[in-house]
Amino acid sequence: MPTDEIRQLSTREVYRNPWLRLREDEVQFPDGSRGLYSVVDKPDFVVVLAREDDGFWLVQQYRYPVGRREWEFPQGGWPAGHDGSPAELAAAELREETGLRADRLTHLGRLHTAYGFCSQGYDVFLATGLTPGEPARESTEADMVHEWRSDTALRDMVRRGDLTDGHSVAALCLYDTVQAR
Repeated sequence: MPTDEIRQLSTREVYRNPWLRLREDEVQFPDGSRGLYSVVDKPDFVVVLAREDDGFWLVQQYRYPVGRREWEFPQGGWPAGHDGSPAELAAAELREETGLRADRLTHLGRLHTAYGFCSQGYDVFLATGLTPGEPARESTEADMVHEWRSDTALRDMVRRGDLTDGHSVAALCLYDTVQAR
């Protein structure tokens, strides 16, 4: 297996807003040839699998880029100017989107969003020992709802194409893999 890495020769920022930065890097490949990489830099985030009574809590909201309401596990990143540990973020996102508070947050693993063009990664947490409360959603989440789904119903949603969020499906696969150990 080759161990040579692609080397960055130069970089330039193409676009930036509060949520992402697009850069274009001139690179040199191990064979000496040159090329360009376009990279999206976005802050890391968390996905929270809130487990209760042989099922999970999901949220649904309108997702503008695909033009429809979509189901997913609670997830999100720190707002600009805030930071903390991934576990603190997981607790905050769970409370914000569902109102639930977890007695236990277990880190299941870390995944990448789309490492072919994006630097963003995310941590997956299992939340258990849940206590209900009132959500404190951001204005962009005003249309959000949350519902509990049984294990069977959730996996049926994946099979039918009713749960298409790649981060949520990957997080569920990670949960299944960790639980099988």
